[in-house]
Amino acid sequence: MDPAKFSRKLWSARKQLILTLAPLLLLPLLFVVPPKEGRCLYVVLLMAVYWCTEALPLAVTAMLPVCLFPTMGILPSKKVCPQYFLETNFLFLSGLVMASAIEEWGLHHRIALKVLKIVGVKPAWLILGMMITSSFLSMWLSNTATTAMMLPIANAILESLFGNLETLKENCKDKSDPEEVRREAEYQMKVWKGFLISIPYAASIGGTATLTGTAPNLILVGQLKSYFPECDLINFGSWFVFAFPLMLLFLILGWIWIAFLYGGLNTRLCISKHDERAAAEAKAKAVIDEDYKKLGPIKFAEGSITFLFIIFAVLLFTRDPKFVTGWSVFFTKGKAQESVPWNIILLLGGGFAMAKGCEESGLAVWIGNHLQPLAQVPPAVAVILITAFIACFTEFASNTATIIIFLPVIAELAIRVNVNPLYFMIPATTGCSYAFMLPVSTPPNSIAFASGHLMVKDMVKTGFVMNILGILCVSLAMNTWGLHMFNLHIYPDWARPLNASSATVATHAITTMNMTG
Repeated sequence: MDPAKFSRKLWSARKQLILTLAPLLLLPLLFVVPPKEGRCLYVVLLMAVYWCTEALPLAVTAMLPVCLFPTMGILPSKKVCPQYFLETNFLFLSGLVMASAIEEWGLHHRIALKVLKIVGVKPAWLILGMMITSSFLSMWLSNTATTAMMLPIANAILESLFGNLETLKENCKDKSDPEEVRREAEYQMKVWKGFLISIPYAASIGGTATLTGTAPNLILVGQLKSYFPECDLINFGSWFVFAFPLMLLFLILGWIWIAFLYGGLNTRLCISKHDERAAAEAKAKAVIDEDYKKLGPIKFAEGSITFLFIIFAVLLFTRDPKFVTGWSVFFTKGKAQESVPWNIILLLGGGFAMAKGCEESGLAVWIGNHLQPLAQVPPAVAVILITAFIACFTEFASNTATIIIFLPVIAELAIRVNVNPLYFMIPATTGCSYAFMLPVSTPPNSIAFASGHLMVKDMVKTGFVMNILGILCVSLAMNTWGLHMFNLHIYPDWARPLNASSATVATHAITTMNMTG
């Protein structure tokens, strides 16, 4: 058989092969690792393979603990199933419902155009306007929806500024054109790329600012409740106070880098100049104004959603702010079941079930014992290494799958090195949203790349520096205002009970080994 043809057939059947071979290849773990820990590790790695390769839909993989944990004696079903209906899941659901209402009535479109009217049409400021709008919308909507909505607006404005894209590409290649014309066309192409690449990056950054902005933030809250039930430091308000300044800092640095790399930071683009460019900028401004006028006056539905959105945000902030008594004390805790987007809810539930299994089976402790050599690394350096590792890993896997897989390990690592668990867990959670280097890293990257105007090398070159900036920003945040907000310089009492139990298990294991030896 032709090797090329065989390779194509093999590639087309890759998902079926992974589904079949992964369980078989992981079987030795059941015999090498201690019994209960080995069984849990088997399920965790199987889910990790399926999540990273998407051999099964993410939500289907998330349901594996429901059947495998009780069947393999890792966790009874009465402990597994409640993990799919935690209050954290319904907090995420409330954000999805609000986002759906905003998208249904086009309120996000009105917000975007209003911001662009304010910042003006000089490319440097327009890129900033695009990034501010994308990041703000992504705090409440999905970053995928934000990118899909903003890209057509960007393309319309760019066509007003620079004309038809195909003509621009031809001018770049045409050697018969004067040198100045060709240089100008190449410059305009660079600015065009800067516009397109800034939107998905800003959407990914913006999602980190609120708990409901991206799934990993809620997974952090859910796993904290599972591992450290007495930890109540992370809520909507406290996360926003920590993450919003971090988001702003990273956004500004990212804008400077993108504008510098793609020619936006240039005096002729920032300062008014009476030349042919002024006519193009006036035309672009007219496009924005015209699109805004087409929306007409604010409809009743838009006004209602705006009002409800403000109420929603205020209620999230005041539910349980800790420094004063929140309104949650007036309601008894209970569960709710409605018509829900099950794929998202089940995915979160699968992560929480996996974390619970790691905790109950002792797998987290077993992994922690093998991470003891990392105790020699200074905590501040460990924060940088953890953020960098997670940011690199999430380039190839979804951020949700990444944080589900690694957060239990990172929590146990913090306990082993006697560091406040939040000092390691928060950077990991934030870092898994910093996937900028590849088109496949996130759906927003894929949408921007699918426009056909970006090359992989554009994303790698820009994203590499964006990753470095993100890692440095997280490190700065954790060692300045985050340190004082969450008392990260001390080992908290809420982590001691788990530490004590872990130490007991470890001591018991060592004693047993000594007795048998």
